[in-house]
Amino acid sequence: MNIWGYMRPDSQVGIRNMVAVIPTVVCASETAKHIAERTRNTIYLPNQHGCCQLGNDMQLTTQTLINLGKNPNIAAVLVVGLGCEGVPIKKVADEIAAGSRKRVEHLIIQEQGGTLKTEEKGLRLVRDMIQETQSQHREQTDLSRIILALECGGSDATSGLVSNPVTGYVSDKLISLGGTTIFSETTEIIGAEHIFSRRAKSDEVKKKLLDTVAGCEQKARDLGFDMRGGQPTPGNIQGGLTTIEEKSLGCIYKGGKKQPLNGVLDYAQIPVEKGLHFMDTPGQDIESITGMLAGGAQVVIFTTGRGTPTGSPIAPVIKITGNKTTYENMKDNIEFDASPVIDGRESIAQAGERLFQELIEVINGKQTKAEALGHREFGMYKLHSTF
Repeated sequence: MNIWGYMRPDSQVGIRNMVAVIPTVVCASETAKHIAERTRNTIYLPNQHGCCQLGNDMQLTTQTLINLGKNPNIAAVLVVGLGCEGVPIKKVADEIAAGSRKRVEHLIIQEQGGTLKTEEKGLRLVRDMIQETQSQHREQTDLSRIILALECGGSDATSGLVSNPVTGYVSDKLISLGGTTIFSETTEIIGAEHIFSRRAKSDEVKKKLLDTVAGCEQKARDLGFDMRGGQPTPGNIQGGLTTIEEKSLGCIYKGGKKQPLNGVLDYAQIPVEKGLHFMDTPGQDIESITGMLAGGAQVVIFTTGRGTPTGSPIAPVIKITGNKTTYENMKDNIEFDASPVIDGRESIAQAGERLFQELIEVINGKQTKAEALGHREFGMYKLHSTF
C-alpha cells in the first residue's frame, strides 16, 4: 500500500519533516531550548541527564540520544553540549550523521564562549537547516517503511476489551503489508508473559522475553515491592482494574493475534528486521514512547480508558478509547472512539479498519489533536541514581 513521506539519505521514510535541537546534558538544555523556540519547524528534546552517570546508565543515555537523532521524522540535527559532561558530544553528533547520513552539526557552549554566542551560531545553523528542509517534498513510497509504536495508559476495563484489540488488528494488518510494530512496558505484561511468549518465533526470543519480565520483577523485589497480585496505579484502579495481571491480559492484545513475535528489544534499540517486536521499557507512558521513537517509530497509537493528552515532539500520537464517556469528556485530545464495539454496533475488525484508515491519513500528513494543541511530552529512561 502506498503512502506519502520524506525520503531520507539512508532510505528511511519520515512522515514529518523537522529540525531537532538535542542537548547532551541538562546544563545545555536551556540554551538548546532557546534556539529551538526562536526558529520555526524546530523541536527541542528536553534532557535531564548526561552528567554524573556511570557505566551502562551513561551508555543508555548516549545511545538513546543517538537513536533519537536518527529517527526518520527528523531531517537535520543540531547537538548542543556544555563541554564537561559525561556524554561524548562529538560522538553523539558523528554517530547520528554516520547512521542516518542526514545533516548534523554540534556546538559546545564552553568553546563558543557562553550562552549568547552559542545561541547566535545555533540560530544561524538551524536557519540554514530549515531552509534545506523546506525544499524537501513528500514522495510516494510504501507502507512497509513504517514502524508503528503501540502504547497504552490510563486504562480501564474497555482498554483490554476494545481499544487494545482494535489496535492489535491494526498491528496485524500493518505487519501483513510489510510494516513493523513495537509495543512496550515490561511491567504491563507481567502475569501474561507465559501467554504472549507462545508467539515467539524462536526459543531464543521466548527466553529473552521471559528473562526480561523476570528481571523487571526482581528490580521491584529489590525495592521491597511484589508486582503480582496488586495494581500499583491509582488511575487503573479507578478504571476497574484490580491487579497487574488484569492490566497485562488486556495489554498484550495491542500486539494483535496473528503475527509472531520476531524480537525483544532493549530500551531505545532499533529493530533489525520487520514484524512484531516487544521493547523493554518502564511502565511510564512518556519514557516508554521515547524509547520506541528512539527505536525508529514514526507514529504512535495510544490506547486509553481514562483519557490522556499525551503527544510527542518527534511523532504524531493517535489516541483511541473504548469508553464513550471518556471520549465525550476528552474530545479535545482523543481522535478515535471505539465504543461502538462495546455497544454491539461494530466489530473489532470494523473498528480496526476505521483506525487503520486514520493511521494512513496521519501518516500522509493529517495532524493529530496532540500536534494541533502543541503537546510535546518527552522523557528518557534512566537506569540508576546519579552519583
